[in-house]
This record gives sequence, structure tokens and C-alpha cells, in this order.
Amino acid sequence: MVRCNTSKLMLVGAFAIGGASVISMAFKVAQATPPQGVTATLLAGPVELDEFDVMVQTDDYTAHAKTHGVSDAFITHLAIAPGGNTGWHSHAGLVFALVRSGELTLYDDEFTRSVYPAGTGLTEEPGHVHIGVNEGDTDLELVIFFLSPRGAGTRIDQPAPQP
Repeated sequence: MVRCNTSKLMLVGAFAIGGASVISMAFKVAQATPPQGVTATLLAGPVELDEFDVMVQTDDYTAHAKTHGVSDAFITHLAIAPGGNTGWHSHAGLVFALVRSGELTLYDDEFTRSVYPAGTGLTEEPGHVHIGVNEGDTDLELVIFFLSPRGAGTRIDQPAPQP
């Protein structure tokens, strides 16, 4: 009899822990902020890139890029309708974004506001939590180059930060 009750208690405990885990995971997913008014078109990728170490240097310019391990590269065209946004997110790798038309307003998790008009660009570092917003009245177009660790993808959904 004792074994039966102990087994039942263990089974109930396992279900309780499993149920709590599912609820916890569902709550975490529910906190993510999905994009609104965004159309993403993958232009290329994922393309596997071996390790590289490239240096360009002239009298008035220096650029250096180096990876360790295999990378995935992607190029995406992102169109954001007026009032649309990317949802809060971060990236596992480097991001180079070029603003083709419209104006990108970027907020980070400390609610710092940066504005990028057409003809400008920006870079983002891994782990930088942010949201891109089209606060204008015309479509916003971005061409984005992602350089991510192999298998990491281009985006990590994040919950909206609290002010």
C-alpha cells in the first residue's frame, strides 16, 4: 500500500512540475512582441561562411572583420508599413542595416531613441535588445545583412522592456 501511494505521489508531482514548466514556457512566449506591419523577404541565405580575418586599411580608413567558427550569412529586404514595428528582439550575431526609403526609428531596452533616414545605415551588436518603428507616413524599406553563428538564425524574440 505504501508503494502505491508513494508512486501516485511521485506521478502527481511529475505532472505538476511538467504542467508548471508548460505554463512557464507559454508565459515566456506570450511576453514576446511580434512584428506588426512588416513584410520580410529573404534575398539570400543562409549561406555558410568559413572563418575569416579580413583587414582593409588606407591612410584615412580602417575596417577589420574576424570570425571564429562557421557563420551563416543572410540578406533580407524588410518593408515596414506606417505605424508598423519589428517587435522587440535581439540578434545572435552582427547586423548591418541600410535604410533604402522612409525613416527608421530605433528604440533600445533603455528607451533611447535613434533616427535613421533614407541613405543612412547602422550596425547592431549581438544581444542588443531593440525595436524598429516606422513613425512616418510612408513605407520604410531596409536591406539587412546578418552574420550569425552557424544555426543561430537572424532574430531572437524579446519581451517588451518595462519603463
